[in-house]
Amino acid sequence: MKSRNLVYSTDQGRLCPLCEHPIDNCTCKNNPILGDGNVRIMLETKARKGKGVTVVTGLAMTTDELKALAKKLKAQCGTGGSVKEGNIEIQGDNREKIKQLLEKEGIKSKLAGGR
Repeated sequence: MKSRNLVYSTDQGRLCPLCEHPIDNCTCKNNPILGDGNVRIMLETKARKGKGVTVVTGLAMTTDELKALAKKLKAQCGTGGSVKEGNIEIQGDNREKIKQLLEKEGIKSKLAGGR
């Protein structure tokens, strides 16, 4: 077990519980499952200068699986996006389209938030 000298830090994001490196640079190759399985699709506009971003949270997948799914969703929606802290972010309001695409993949999801 490693000694924990780190008191508090936000510059690296989520850390691997075994090797204590950022999940993207995990040295133990134990790529943990990030989500809880309750998949929620929501539109966020906070801290984005009014631009909407569709966020998919709760996917019970490894980082590599999330990146592959994000690539597929971006291609189907025709927009950009990224994977951040275990969530998939797709530019624009694509909630309905993403819900349909996830259902085709066999992933149950629900829309969260207002509007």
